[in-house]
Amino acid sequence: MPTERIPEIGSTVTIQKPAFNSILSRLKEDGYLPIGPRLKDEALVYAPIDKIEDLPQGVSTVQKPGYYRLTRGKHMRYFDIIPGAHSWKQFLFPSRAELFKLQKNGREWERLPEKEEPVNYAFIGVRACELAAIQIQDNIFMRSDFTDPIYQAHRKRVFIVSVNCTHPSETCFCTSMGTGPRVKDSYDLDLTELDDVFVLTIGSELGKRLMTGIPFEDASGYIRTNVEHKLEHAEQQMRRKLDTTDLPELILNHLDHPYWNEIGKRCLSCANCTQVCPTCFCWDTVDEISLDGQTTGRARVWDSCFNPGYSYQAGGNTRPTIYSRYRQWMSHKLGTWKQQYGTLGCVGCGRCITWCPAEIDITEEVAALRNEVER
Repeated sequence: MPTERIPEIGSTVTIQKPAFNSILSRLKEDGYLPIGPRLKDEALVYAPIDKIEDLPQGVSTVQKPGYYRLTRGKHMRYFDIIPGAHSWKQFLFPSRAELFKLQKNGREWERLPEKEEPVNYAFIGVRACELAAIQIQDNIFMRSDFTDPIYQAHRKRVFIVSVNCTHPSETCFCTSMGTGPRVKDSYDLDLTELDDVFVLTIGSELGKRLMTGIPFEDASGYIRTNVEHKLEHAEQQMRRKLDTTDLPELILNHLDHPYWNEIGKRCLSCANCTQVCPTCFCWDTVDEISLDGQTTGRARVWDSCFNPGYSYQAGGNTRPTIYSRYRQWMSHKLGTWKQQYGTLGCVGCGRCITWCPAEIDITEEVAALRNEVER
């Protein structure tokens, strides 16, 4: 029978699926805004949720290069659906963030007060690759020598309910990057969905406190074995591979190889890959002034290395061709990123493959470059 004992950190328990509503209610009582996967216009988005019924039950996705569709099956699971174009980056590193705003007072300019404090988010359903992406952005925006105040203000308020991925899509390759499908750490609660129950692992004091008073059962050996089999099956399902043994040297030692021109002939420089990527962080600042000239301000907005204007400097454009912009993206993602931050900048989520209208596959391009170099 379910018990109301307090689970210990690191313990694995099971709850009945309707009891997840108690977790959501407790989060809201503690001042968090739960954000989870929802359906909108036949796509998956991350948006506020109030109850478990808001999640996309019985829905899966079919993803291929340049292809994304929702499918409705006979199962009744909530977390089988693979993320779409949205990533959690939008909440921690917003696509637009106001830096300051000024208002004219006579001949002087006065700085207007800052906006309200950032929201306390509870991320519901963060997959292993996405959690790895958050950790990568932590390294970018909260370094020992510099901390971005906007990112930090959002990040320190987040409660994370991660989800082990048991049904990867065709474009996933997180096993190659060591980022999935199983969640490793840095969560408050980790969830694995079985047909009839949720299996939860307690990852923090916050997670432990949240579970107080919520009926649970200790996970049996059968349950643990079932979870392990599902994760092993998910690993075996991933057909796409990215060989990282010779990265970043393969790319950085062959920046002048003719193969980059071949990629440039297919790439549209549309920037889709960078906009859906959960780790890309290129940004620009824009200044705006009202039509009456009484207020002005500056904002930080997402940008992309595929944008021709991003690499424009006094005297000209440092990357005027499409192939040079694609080379910049891939040589940073799988090359100099490791030199800067100690890891590669890719987590194997496959979004750049799914959302590329030219169906360019980064795993195939790395393999093709390797074959050209060896030949």
